[in-house]
Amino acid sequence: MIGFVIRSILAAGLLFLTIFSFYTGYWGWGIFLIFPLAIVILTFIYNENVAFMINYMRSGNQEKAQRAINRITAPQFILSKRQRAYVIYMQALLNAQSFPHAKVEALLRQAMQMGLKRGHDKAMARMHLAGICVQTGRRQEAVTLLAEAKKMDDSGMLKDQIKMMQAQLQNAPSKNQMRMAQMMGGRKKMPKMR
Repeated sequence: MIGFVIRSILAAGLLFLTIFSFYTGYWGWGIFLIFPLAIVILTFIYNENVAFMINYMRSGNQEKAQRAINRITAPQFILSKRQRAYVIYMQALLNAQSFPHAKVEALLRQAMQMGLKRGHDKAMARMHLAGICVQTGRRQEAVTLLAEAKKMDDSGMLKDQIKMMQAQLQNAPSKNQMRMAQMMGGRKKMPKMR
């Protein structure tokens, strides 16, 4: 939020200086000030943390990518709706191990509601949601999400992973089985009778 305010003040100042330079007849300074103004306006369109995250993901450094994407704290103020959807989507994927399941699920649903553009991103989001549903014992919802993911995977990149998850889903415990295991405290060994 502070970065957004600083960029806004900087953009307004540079715009005023550029217009004032042209108005007073200092054409050289006016043309020169157009370039820094364009760079500042470009930071509104394309966030630098997103650029760092993409670069770290390409190089395979997920820890740095996670730190870069987590630096974006208020995407609603600095990004467009579509970019915000991808930032929330990447925050959910990169923080899936450290965030609780409910928070990751909420982030994925929010990103899907805002509108992910590419088919394989929609399929990946639904596949992750299906994994969360399996872990929380919602088997029927997981089956529907996997079927939707299979339809949306237009490039076929997730074909093998979806098949593997469907096979694992056959062995997944139901909600009642999970509840019984929690009530019993897991499997306990019975004492030997003499």
